[in-house]
Amino acid sequence: MKLAMIISTNNPETNWNALRLANFAVKQNDEVKLFLIGQGVEYESGSSEKFNIQAQVKEFLLSDKTQILACGTCLKLRQQEVTETCPISTLKDLHSLIKESDKILTF
Repeated sequence: MKLAMIISTNNPETNWNALRLANFAVKQNDEVKLFLIGQGVEYESGSSEKFNIQAQVKEFLLSDKTQILACGTCLKLRQQEVTETCPISTLKDLHSLIKESDKILTF
């Protein structure tokens, strides 16, 4: 299954759970792509001992069946740097992701 997960919040617990689900789906042999939009581009800033988002991201990126995309406009609005775990993307990419996915989840 091709799964798209759209993250639009910077809530640490929500993002941690979204990434845990993404990692579980990858283990079920699904292809998973994350699209970060709005406050979602700040998702890593909420990482803590209790909600270790960075560990979940690291595990997620180990697979060749995963990808993270981030809204370029949202990154620019927050004057946030582009990184491997928050790479710049466009709404065109989000549209393509939606069209190609079997299921779409939003957080």
